[in-house]
Amino acid sequence: MPNPTLHDVARAAGVSYSTADRVLNRRGGVAEKSILRVQRAIEELGYQRDIHAANLSRRRSYDFRFYLPFGDHGFFSVLRRAVEGQVQQRLAERVQITVHDVPPLDADALAAELSRIGAGECDCVGIIGSDSAALTLAVERLEGIGIPVVTLVSDAAIDARSLYVGIDNVAAGRTAGRLLRFAHGRGSGRVLPILGKLDSRDHRDRLSGAREVLAEPGRDLHLLSPLEVLDRPEAMREKLAAALASDPQITGIYSIGAGNRALIQILRQITGPRPFVVLHELTAHSRAALEADLIDAVIDQKPDQEIALAIQAMKTIADQLPVVHPEVNPTIFLRDNLPA
Repeated sequence: MPNPTLHDVARAAGVSYSTADRVLNRRGGVAEKSILRVQRAIEELGYQRDIHAANLSRRRSYDFRFYLPFGDHGFFSVLRRAVEGQVQQRLAERVQITVHDVPPLDADALAAELSRIGAGECDCVGIIGSDSAALTLAVERLEGIGIPVVTLVSDAAIDARSLYVGIDNVAAGRTAGRLLRFAHGRGSGRVLPILGKLDSRDHRDRLSGAREVLAEPGRDLHLLSPLEVLDRPEAMREKLAAALASDPQITGIYSIGAGNRALIQILRQITGPRPFVVLHELTAHSRAALEADLIDAVIDQKPDQEIALAIQAMKTIADQLPVVHPEVNPTIFLRDNLPA
């Protein structure tokens, strides 16, 4: 039967429409034999529920919360604007979105915020977190009280969360490593990785991917010990300046996290040949640095697309439907292909 309706299901099961509706929406008060007949009719007819129509008829609405890092951080500012840009767009779909501030790279502080959410307060939560026992417990608690958790940018609490929406960070690191190999041709080189924090899975995965490619035979490329700067410009300025002063043979820099305004300031002060530089996320500062030929490549994870996919996935999860893992493919920006 093409596009069977719930009326068709009720007729085939020999029950009333209201009984079929109660079974479909798990509202109880239906005899077991009637439940089985409705379920059999659904299977035999190939009935598929129209979630959008059902939500309209029930005036179903969604309440989603995003817990995002605050502070002077270019990419997180871009991500926040992407979420805020969805607020008005999604009202027509009866989706309410709120943004809550949390300290960057502080999984325990994020866990504390999540612990304040009570049962029934919202339909789904989106977070950016790093590995932490406290965060895993907080996510487990939310899932246990019926509030699914979606991780963004960096996967965390893998055994507890419902879904990760973001790029493959190992592949992104391999991409950066490949760009650095191309830049060095057949010559040798010393590549300095800079990251925020090693217990941030996205940073750790990107470093791992870059290491894999740079270690491939055919090049004499040495990956130096990473600088950990906690995504803070002042830490980047201090540690990178010291590293360049102590090792003038550095030929490549891979900035995995944030604090890149300080990196760009240091590169601007170099008078001779500078290292080949790859960093992440197209922000106003990284764009200007590309245009000024201060850096060479930016790997961008397209935050607008990432947030749109995350919200769609959150709706699917809230409707208790199967979720297809959304795929976010990053873009490599050079000076020559910057968007208008």
